[in-house]
Amino acid sequence: MRPSIHPDKSTCLVMQRFDAGAQGEHKLIRGFEPVITRSWHYLLHPGLRSAVEDFLAQERVGVLGYAEGARSALPFRQV
Repeated sequence: MRPSIHPDKSTCLVMQRFDAGAQGEHKLIRGFEPVITRSWHYLLHPGLRSAVEDFLAQERVGVLGYAEGARSALPFRQV
């Protein structure tokens, strides 16, 4: 038996945020705009933490550039 959905309740649901998940250009054609997220990980080892910080500083430039380019590929017009 299939669950029934009350029509009034299904139309009044308003979502302020929806997480489409990480990665995947296939989300662009569905209209999901890239969102930059942050990690809350803490690396205890000072050498590893420093190496990861250096890598992320370099990676950040590429990620921001990719996100900007991906936004221009969205299927709807930006206003």
